[in-house]
Amino acid sequence: QVQLVESGGGLVQAGGSLRLSCAASGRTFSRYAMGWFRQAPGKEREVVAVVSRSGRRSNYVDSVKGRFTISRDNAKNTLSLQMNSLKPEDTAVYYCAAKTGYYSDTAYVSPDEYDTWGQGTQVTVSS
Repeated sequence: QVQLVESGGGLVQAGGSLRLSCAASGRTFSRYAMGWFRQAPGKEREVVAVVSRSGRRSNYVDSVKGRFTISRDNAKNTLSLQMNSLKPEDTAVYYCAAKTGYYSDTAYVSPDEYDTWGQGTQVTVSS
């Protein structure tokens, strides 16, 4: 069973940058579609960015396009999210998620597609 551990969250001023990382256990990371999701207080969990198992396909929520970049290193079992030009509305708990098993090389957008989740890391952007 894969385990996911996020790191890299913190407090940053608006306009600043953070890089989130997600370390995955196990030897089949390259088979999994991966994604970053976030949940702000009082709001539902939403997709931020997702990537296919090969890394060739990705999708972003419109509000982060041009500011955030998702990437993965299948040799190191890691998923990253580079976040630039951060805004106060980016404040949330950010979760790393995996769609385990063997599927097509698709960047799945719906949180319901993902069966394994990390514990989350807090990102706070001050104005």
